[in-house]
Amino acid sequence: MKKLLAILAVAGFMTSCNNSGETSAAAAVDSAAAKVDSAATTATAAVDSTAKVADSTVKAAVDTAKAAIEKTAEKAKEEVKH
Repeated sequence: MKKLLAILAVAGFMTSCNNSGETSAAAAVDSAAAKVDSAATTATAAVDSTAKVADSTVKAAVDTAKAAIEKTAEKAKEEVKH
């Protein structure tokens, strides 16, 4: 029984003194989480920027199409009058 207690004591001591590995693992996890957060923020900004550009492009295309339709309609009205 004394041998078992001695082995458990040594194993407990070795386990409790091995905190340095846990600290670097925790730091690695924190660093990875920070990188993921940064990437998510960058991706969100890129998506927002792309959406704004697409929205402005679509609005410009709609305005151009409306102007062309109105111009064609005016020409058609003038030709009908003559």
